[in-house]
Amino acid sequence: MTALLDIDRILKRFGEDEVLKGVSLSVRPHEVVCLIGASGSGKSTLLRCINGLETIEGGEIRLEGDVVSGPGVDYTALRRQIGLVFQSYNLFPHMDVMRNVTIAPMKIGGLGKRPAEERALALLRRVGLEEKAKAYPDQLSGGQQQRVAIARAMAMEPKLLLLDEITSALDPELVNEVLRLVRDLAEQGMTMILATHEMSFARSVANTVCFLDDGQILEMGPPEQIFESPREKRTQSFLRTVLEAGQL
Repeated sequence: MTALLDIDRILKRFGEDEVLKGVSLSVRPHEVVCLIGASGSGKSTLLRCINGLETIEGGEIRLEGDVVSGPGVDYTALRRQIGLVFQSYNLFPHMDVMRNVTIAPMKIGGLGKRPAEERALALLRRVGLEEKAKAYPDQLSGGQQQRVAIARAMAMEPKLLLLDEITSALDPELVNEVLRLVRDLAEQGMTMILATHEMSFARSVANTVCFLDDGQILEMGPPEQIFESPREKRTQSFLRTVLEAGQL
């Protein structure tokens, strides 16, 4: 199957700090890729580069064969195709849920108010929050806000959804409701790349797991191989620490 996304030896620096060191990755349609690794390994930066929120210093990113990195890229158009959900929700506090979900399709996608609201209601129904359409973010729990953030990203009907540590800001009892939604999206065929510390979830939902260390994909493979018989000593050490912490 032809790749939806191709990342070819990309480089990213912040000043003298080389954060991504020649990262390459291909993602097929309907695939779920989980990025794991210690904090600071480059997971979030990689997602932001894919979405165009960070520029790259070398290499190339292609979406369906078209180059979407480097000079001349229309990043607004790119973000219609690649959605990104942040760990801190980033909902507009002065807008109700309906407005949060409809603003991008209307302002960027050119969708009319009525079809935008119909799409938003369908998505809110999908994430179990249709009754919260007129609520404001501060009237929602953290888990509900994150589900709204996912609905907002889905409202642009992206080809690829990026999820950046979306449960890290949640209380433990709220984590499962968000992960359940992501699992539903995976089962419905949404192509996703997730940066996550939820190892058991990555193990159960991913087609491919990538272990990042010091700005590189040190090891990549199906979850059973990465979690049961990792080849690299650094991967083994990381997973041993996770196991000792009771997170796997």
